[in-house]
Amino acid sequence: MHGTGQEDQTVGGAGRSGEPPLAGGSRPDRLGMPRSNQANPAPAEAAARRAGEPPERECESGGAITPPDSHSSDAALARAKKLLRAEVLARRRAMTEADRAGAGRQLRDALLEMPEMQMAGTVAAYVSVGTEPDTRGLIFALWKRGSYVLLPVLQADGDLDWASYEGPDSLGSGPRRLLEPTEPRRGVTAITSADLVIVPAVAVDQAGRRLGRGGGSYDRALARVGPRIQTVALLYEGELVGQVPAGPHDQPVRTAAIAGQGISRLR
Repeated sequence: MHGTGQEDQTVGGAGRSGEPPLAGGSRPDRLGMPRSNQANPAPAEAAARRAGEPPERECESGGAITPPDSHSSDAALARAKKLLRAEVLARRRAMTEADRAGAGRQLRDALLEMPEMQMAGTVAAYVSVGTEPDTRGLIFALWKRGSYVLLPVLQADGDLDWASYEGPDSLGSGPRRLLEPTEPRRGVTAITSADLVIVPAVAVDQAGRRLGRGGGSYDRALARVGPRIQTVALLYEGELVGQVPAGPHDQPVRTAAIAGQGISRLR
């Protein structure tokens, strides 16, 4: 499903239900991002406000990410995340459709070749939205080769329920203009049955710390995933950064799939 709240996630899937072409029609979203925060990120922040990124997969509540020490450290963490997020999203919006489409195909092919993906009977994924790397071609390819694909359903409280993907016609409109599976819901713990979990991200660092859209939905979901399960964040080139600001409740990922670079094992 759409990436709904990861520490700052997004729930994926802007309203589109057509089956994505496996070879040439996927439309990823993304642009590279610098390896460290710029000294003056205000222009990127302003650009984000002006352009208005499409509805995110998660609620923009920010919730349980604060260190227990002080309000000032909490505010500093929230600001650091906001600035990095604005910078990366501005770069994604600057990408051309052709660049995004090419990045989506690269990610699809790299993921399908992962040994863990080839052995996975059940894969939890999400429907991309806005400028996110496209996942529709990947989801369709997994389903066609016989994998059981779970997609998220954003709940009113920001948590993620899950339902199966049964082809392009099994997707319908959800909240915030997202595409969600219309099959019976399996419950928030259904993600624990996945052999591999694909999650949205704005940026990731080498320690596996992941920056989402700020709703916390995926932090809740990832907290239910066992330590031996492969978790993969999808990125454009340049979005594997030196350090992602993170709090005690932000859940890390084990792997990043990077357009043009392939699979990067983390932590």
